[in-house]
Amino acid sequence: MNESLRRVNRSVGPRVRRTAGRAAARAVRAAAEVRGPDRRSLRDGLLATLVPVMACMAMLVALTAWTRAGAAGSPARIDVGVGQVLLPYAGRERTSAFFRIANTGGSDDQLVAVTSPAADEIMLNRHEPAGGGGDAVRAVSSANVPAGTVVHMTPSTLDLMVRVKTRRQVGDVIPFVLHFRRSGPVDAVAFVVRRGG
Repeated sequence: MNESLRRVNRSVGPRVRRTAGRAAARAVRAAAEVRGPDRRSLRDGLLATLVPVMACMAMLVALTAWTRAGAAGSPARIDVGVGQVLLPYAGRERTSAFFRIANTGGSDDQLVAVTSPAADEIMLNRHEPAGGGGDAVRAVSSANVPAGTVVHMTPSTLDLMVRVKTRRQVGDVIPFVLHFRRSGPVDAVAFVVRRGG
């Protein structure tokens, strides 16, 4: 009887062992799938999630700092006061014009051009101290108008050189358009006044 059991075991054994081995392998794979990802997969997933979260946090910190500095979300708001145009000397076409420019917004702006239907030419000039108590005048392409400030044009700082088309008298009103880089064009007027008056 023992001999016959040994013969059956020898003939059936390898097949049973192979089947049992395959079944065990399937069970291990199924257990691994049920158990979830391994540590490496979990780490890679966390890193993939962490990078955008950290980027968002960095942007949030930067935006908070920008807002606290008072520079966020508020555009430049330009207000141009009534200006003055000096009465040209007899026989001269060129004279000077001055405006008060206020920027009540939260962003800087720049005056980049000035036009007028009453003038052939308008040039922005900056006056700088020179030797001997005088000043040097140079044409500039723009003038900064920082946020929260008022720029007062004067004969010793910044002014407009204007070449008028026709002879003017004291009290005449001349229309102007001041062009700003961010705020665009702003209409203004200036009265003709006597020099030193």
